[in-house]
Amino acid sequence: MRFEHRFLGSLVKDWYLDSFRDLRAFPEIKSMKDERAFTDMIKAIKVRHNNVVPTMALGVQQLKKGMDPKIVYEDLDEIHQFLDRFYMSRIGIRMLIGQHVELHNPNPPPHCVGYIHTKMSPVEVARNASEDARSICFREYGSAPNVDIYGDPDFTFPYVPAHLHLMMFELVKNSLRAVQERFMDSDKVAPPIRIIVADGLEDVTIKVSDEGGGIPRSGLPKIFTYLYSTAKNPLDEHSDLGVADNVTMAGYGYGLPISRLYARYFGGDLQIISMEGYGTDAYLHLSRLGDSQEPLP
Repeated sequence: MRFEHRFLGSLVKDWYLDSFRDLRAFPEIKSMKDERAFTDMIKAIKVRHNNVVPTMALGVQQLKKGMDPKIVYEDLDEIHQFLDRFYMSRIGIRMLIGQHVELHNPNPPPHCVGYIHTKMSPVEVARNASEDARSICFREYGSAPNVDIYGDPDFTFPYVPAHLHLMMFELVKNSLRAVQERFMDSDKVAPPIRIIVADGLEDVTIKVSDEGGGIPRSGLPKIFTYLYSTAKNPLDEHSDLGVADNVTMAGYGYGLPISRLYARYFGGDLQIISMEGYGTDAYLHLSRLGDSQEPLP
């Protein structure tokens, strides 16, 4: 078991070493041809690292199997702080690479400056992310609760749609799973997930509410750690880590902490409020990008 998580860590380290060598070995850029070659190279680096998160998650889960079950996860500050720094650094690197590559797109989407959409509709992104999450729920359970979205679809603000989609997908997926499993054997109709988009002066706030039974108060400190999941882990030593979109309803144990990092990357935050026996409210605070700075780890 110890060998497995060390092997996975070594695999990720090798990816970073290969990318560092590619960058160091690239000759000085002296022409547009050189610049295009550089863009192709960093695009390939981005693809190489697509599976860093699930590979690291598998390594952490293997580490967890070999740990004393009496260890309190939130006391493992060194592991959590390292992973927070590691994943925040990864978000920043991928943002820079993605921005550079997209700025070279000869046919950029309307209102886009690289990765940043200057007129992004949070309602539209929430709708798309909800549809994606419901399709995963249908695939695993054969049905899915409805998702009701409240907010002005014409309201827009500058943000990175890919980041918001990732966060909304994770939050809605968690709520769908909780409601689906709570009402699966019930005669009652599963209540819908409710998404509310609020346009504030400082922040744009999105609330995702469900009636999935909530989280015990004793469990709340664990939900933002990388060693906790309420579901069976879908990753094992036989997983196909070559598939970047290998998505299941739950079990990886990193969705919420990484979603919070994405929110904090642009000065926002993610909070979870639970009513055990009823449901959970997730508050996603998005800072407007006008005065945000990158939170370097």
